[in-house]
Amino acid sequence: MSLELITAICFATVVAGTPLVLVAIGELVCEKAGMLNLGAEGMMSVGAVAAFVIAYWSGSAALGLCAGILAGALLAFIFGLITINLMANQVATGLAVAIFGVGLAAFLGKPFEARVIAATPPLTIPVLSDIPLIGRVLFQQQSLVYLTWVIFGLVVWFLAKSRGGLVLKAVGESPVAAHAVGIAVNRVRYLAVLFGGAMAGLGGGFLSVFYTPMWTEGMIAGKGWIALALVVFATWRPWRVLLGAYLFGGVLISQLFVQSSTLQINVPAQLLSALPYLATIVVLVLISRNAQMIRINSPASLGKSFRAD
Repeated sequence: MSLELITAICFATVVAGTPLVLVAIGELVCEKAGMLNLGAEGMMSVGAVAAFVIAYWSGSAALGLCAGILAGALLAFIFGLITINLMANQVATGLAVAIFGVGLAAFLGKPFEARVIAATPPLTIPVLSDIPLIGRVLFQQQSLVYLTWVIFGLVVWFLAKSRGGLVLKAVGESPVAAHAVGIAVNRVRYLAVLFGGAMAGLGGGFLSVFYTPMWTEGMIAGKGWIALALVVFATWRPWRVLLGAYLFGGVLISQLFVQSSTLQINVPAQLLSALPYLATIVVLVLISRNAQMIRINSPASLGKSFRAD
């Protein structure tokens, strides 16, 4: 295997893993507050179509991404309104939001199918981009890839070092105790849900504006569900989320390289396309066997409603 091919695979892995990092880190923050949001697939979908439509009309990728963030946050607000204020079941509401978001995106995006926008050129960092192998992989990426690393670093700092991160985790562990010491539990949960929705919308916007600058129905293709599984795979630890996202990104693009290679591999294309989802199932099965690890690392109030008496 040539160095050029290895570089191409690593480069594509980082790009394919970027939306997973965004959505998974948003879901991680959301779950740290005790909110189980299963609507990431729908939020990614509406974020993707909103970002593409605005980018297509305005000619600005930045405006498109802002629209994607707002669309994802709006759907997250609806989820929060139903689960936090009305105290509906979080699992059922999340599934409903996911289905609604995918259907709404398909409806709104119908007039824009088969249309394309100008591809966003990569942002090359001089000198560093010339380093063999890692130069192109780390220093010749699109601007949103760099922004993703910045967001990830800020979230890691927020959770580990800031008072706000401590408050967030306190709410996730025991909302009753947090309320007793004067913390506005519902406000914290709303902010966490909105952040998760915004990151899902940004991840969807990356797919429709940067990754493949076009809109097609079903382009999210289960990536929201993979991101949800990543949080469990990482046992609610940010660095494992990053590693897992790029691992799954590698699985996502591996089937493309295999199909395009000159090697005679007698494997059905459908099986290769199913590899990321099979990997997700295998990982979840292996992790679920260790119930003690999940119990220790997961927020104690995850998925539980709270009413301030």
